[in-house]
Amino acid sequence: MKTALKSLLVLWLTAVIIAGIAVPMVKSPSGPLEFPVIPGLEEKARNIFFHVPMAWTSVLAFFMALYSGVRYLRSKDQDHDLRSVSAAGLGMMFCILATVTGSVWAKFNWGSFWNWDPRETSIFILLLIYGAYFVLRSAVEDEEKRATLSAVYSIIAGVTVPFFVFVMPRIMSGLHPGSLGDEQGSGPVVQMNMAPNMLVLFFASLAGFTLLYLWMLSLRVRTARLEAVTNTIE
Repeated sequence: MKTALKSLLVLWLTAVIIAGIAVPMVKSPSGPLEFPVIPGLEEKARNIFFHVPMAWTSVLAFFMALYSGVRYLRSKDQDHDLRSVSAAGLGMMFCILATVTGSVWAKFNWGSFWNWDPRETSIFILLLIYGAYFVLRSAVEDEEKRATLSAVYSIIAGVTVPFFVFVMPRIMSGLHPGSLGDEQGSGPVVQMNMAPNMLVLFFASLAGFTLLYLWMLSLRVRTARLEAVTNTIE
């Protein structure tokens, strides 16, 4: 990523974060620089601009780990293994961030940081699945065997992601918007029942975190390549 694009991305995310935190929420907005109050969420609705994009980015990263795993099995090119593990690592990071922001929201909305709601449970299971992925990699010393086992595991793990993220939380009763029995159906975010200016900021945040992930993935892959070269020389 070129320097100008990096600077633009930093400015973009900075603007998104400031707007998400600072733009006032009022009952009757008089312009685009005011957000309407969402009943039942009030100021807590600001978390939508951060929690959802982080969760989306983690899903994207896990899918990219799966894709690179498939490519490794087809080509046996170690570079695809580096891409797969790099994507999985970033997916874990964003999944943890999504869990933290979700827990903070749960504290203020439900009275506790953790309630074992179906969505909380599903993201916890995903963290365990990908935590085991890194345990597997650390337990195998042979490079080719480690890459092959990791690729197979990343494919199996990636296949479970849609179920734990999109299916399980919607087929079980829970506290989270979009759960079975939710009177609003899929919830304000999935149905996009937000004011136009909130939608603009939401999609701006989604785009910003996606580009941040791609930038970080590029850096992590290049670093992993240098580490691989260094280890080969030693």
